[in-house]
Amino acid sequence: MLQNQVVHHVSGRTRLKLTTKEPVPIVEARFRAYPGVYSAIVSPYSRTILLHHESSITPSELLSIYPKPKPSPILAITHPYKKDMAISLGALVIDLLFPMRSWLGIKVLLRPGAIASLYASRHILKQGTISMLKEHKPNADTLSATAIFASLCKGSPKSALVIMFMSTLSEIITEMTANRTRNYVRDMLHMDVAHVWKVIDEKEERKVSIYDIRAGDHIAVFEGEKISADGSIVGGWACVDESSITGEYVPKEVGMHDSVYAGTIVKSGNIRVQVERVGDETAVSRIVQMIEDAQLKKAPIQSHADHLSEKLVPLSFLLAGLLYLWTRSFDRVLNMLVIDFVCGLKLSTATAISASIGKAARSGALIKGGEYIEKLSTIDTAILDKTGTITIGKPKVTQVVPFNGFSEAEVIRYAASAEEHSSHPIAQAIVQHANHQTLVLPDHDHNHMEQVIGHGIKAIIGGKEVLVGNKRLLHTEKIDIHGLKFMDKQVKSANTVYVAIDRMIAGVLVMEDSIREGMKRTINQLRREGVDELVMITGDKQEVAQQVQRDLHLDAYFAEVLPHQKAEFVKRYKESGNTVMMVGDGINDAPALAYADIGVTLGEKRTDIAVEASDLVITSDNPAVLSDVIQLSKKTMKTIMYNFSITIAVNSAAILLGALGIIPPIVGAAIHNAATIGVVLNSTTLLFTEERREWTQPLPSSMTYLVDSA
Repeated sequence: MLQNQVVHHVSGRTRLKLTTKEPVPIVEARFRAYPGVYSAIVSPYSRTILLHHESSITPSELLSIYPKPKPSPILAITHPYKKDMAISLGALVIDLLFPMRSWLGIKVLLRPGAIASLYASRHILKQGTISMLKEHKPNADTLSATAIFASLCKGSPKSALVIMFMSTLSEIITEMTANRTRNYVRDMLHMDVAHVWKVIDEKEERKVSIYDIRAGDHIAVFEGEKISADGSIVGGWACVDESSITGEYVPKEVGMHDSVYAGTIVKSGNIRVQVERVGDETAVSRIVQMIEDAQLKKAPIQSHADHLSEKLVPLSFLLAGLLYLWTRSFDRVLNMLVIDFVCGLKLSTATAISASIGKAARSGALIKGGEYIEKLSTIDTAILDKTGTITIGKPKVTQVVPFNGFSEAEVIRYAASAEEHSSHPIAQAIVQHANHQTLVLPDHDHNHMEQVIGHGIKAIIGGKEVLVGNKRLLHTEKIDIHGLKFMDKQVKSANTVYVAIDRMIAGVLVMEDSIREGMKRTINQLRREGVDELVMITGDKQEVAQQVQRDLHLDAYFAEVLPHQKAEFVKRYKESGNTVMMVGDGINDAPALAYADIGVTLGEKRTDIAVEASDLVITSDNPAVLSDVIQLSKKTMKTIMYNFSITIAVNSAAILLGALGIIPPIVGAAIHNAATIGVVLNSTTLLFTEERREWTQPLPSSMTYLVDSA
């Protein structure tokens, strides 16, 4: 639960973060009325209040001025029939306290318990009747409606009241779990920003409505404020809490040209942001929509539970009829009607899936539907892209080897000019290297630039034909590479980019891309979770891929693979009978992600196309989340199967005891509904499963972070 907290404090001056929705004048008046407080100024934009006061007043005293916020509505009961449950409980208590065949001389059916039963169960009676009239088959509501009528006709409304009260309670628990999943994401990502500071002509900062902001605008975000749009930093630096996006609670230091996202909070520093996406287009809105859509997609095991439940309803009626013909005991027949397997199977399964989706979201993993939880639990083969997935995706130029009389500066200048407008990590590394050396890039002809997919780029720069790419590009363009053999020995274990100018080799750029921190531990955890085969697939050359494979002890690797070939490798593994998970982040991974049983995008540099093609989106750069999600999926399926066993065992025992006349219908109803509540509660425990936090980003030693007290 969010609480009022101290944002900043020095002697005589305090800034507080408030969660109240009271009008500004009332808030200010509350604080000004406190002895020793000289002034109180509320900033509705940052939702803080600045107080000047006597130096003897402590922050704790100031926090005590304002009442604590009301509990979060996440756990509030929102079931539409909660009043009916209260009526049922009240009538049940009355009926238990006054167990007589009539009440004040009035017939049994007019007793408070009977009337309350009919009123509270009106929705069940309606749905059960509609199912019989329209679909010509009974459902769970038909069975419950029959049991309620039978209880009332027998003159014992207690059984009907127990059915109504306990079944509604189990539905409420299920709904609370689903709401917790939905509301957790919504509350965590709630924009909460009505106005922003728009930068006018690079000089003036003007307060405007968030609805007046468009892509391309510049906004200023100050310490303690929430960022209101997706964009990139064009001025300043800050430490940003991105836990709402990535699930990582360690603030991230950002500066010029870094991306920031709506819903994240500037913990320290001030920045100017060039807006790229606002409103429903932001990452925040898409995450919320993804979670909501996920809860609408049923897992196969949910459909199995539904079908099994539908088949068991007619069986209950058949057993009740046979039992009546055999025993002529109305009590025993009633036991057949008040005890069923439907509620326990359906509600506990739906609750487990919803809880699992919510728990994963809290860790920065967005599962697009319940069916993928079931598939994740059966994964035995993982294929991982190298660049941006296994590695951090930020290659650096570590060496420039000139050739044929060209200088290092010339090689870099021409290569950077050719790659200047590319978003590929290697291209960005080349341009960044040129910028660090403050080299002036020659002009390139935009009309004569050709991207050769999987190979490199061809361009006309300063009137010269320039090729930048791999050795295959040189072979394709019939460039003489005879003199590269000696140079290849120097850089055989590194990633290399070749540069040719006017049909001559000009030089080679040696690139390095380090393995993502925590990846080796993640590989080991995946093996412990039952992933038998771990394979790396990359477009990089053989020597680079082999070195990574050795470092991580992978089972296999495929190097120099073109984008369209990645999907072929996935198909090949699937055809061999494996359940395949493909992990990538780029546009070139999208076909493979779509072909895999489970497609996963990992990291903050993921592309929109890859996200669309994926079944699981990990918004964090922490690779351990991947193994955590698989562990969660396995625990979810174990929980569901355990719930199946308990539901069938307990209800079968209750049916047997009822059929033998050992227990009365009210006890049978209580046992049945108690079992349902028990398995539903067992499913909710998935929400509170602790994640493995074995990998965290180190805190820069030069920074001190403001940590929330929430």
